[in-house]
Amino acid sequence: MSKRVQLVLNKDVTKLGKVGDLVEVAPGYARNYLLPQGIAYRTTPGILKQVERRREAERQRQLELKQQAETRKKALESAPTFIISKQVGEAEAIFGTVTTQEVAELIFNTTGQEIDRRGIHLPEIRKTGSYKAEIKLHAEVSAEIEIQVVSL
Repeated sequence: MSKRVQLVLNKDVTKLGKVGDLVEVAPGYARNYLLPQGIAYRTTPGILKQVERRREAERQRQLELKQQAETRKKALESAPTFIISKQVGEAEAIFGTVTTQEVAELIFNTTGQEIDRRGIHLPEIRKTGSYKAEIKLHAEVSAEIEIQVVSL
């Protein structure tokens, strides 16, 4: 069995890694595909130091993003109840539904925070009343807000 070869990726490679990752691959894969295509380059002691510095910088950036998400969570959860007005029919049933886009716009208008609508998880809302919505702000941080649905 031949040794594995260490390379640093220039491009994202499916099932192998992302740009700047240090990977170990078979010598033939490196020699015949990754190196000639310019997808990766050989490692040297200097490049290994650069990779470590990049990893540390990325770790610091992720830590900062998490802290920002924590402060946004506190601001959202301390905000008053968000009120959405909908047209109501019989038995307090609303016409249509409350969408994540409506909730994102409501949060922006109330608190000034821009929230990605894809990170908002709403329960099924069919009647007027109070509901809890979960908002994913970061991979490890999510906030829970109260939404009040009232008639027009």
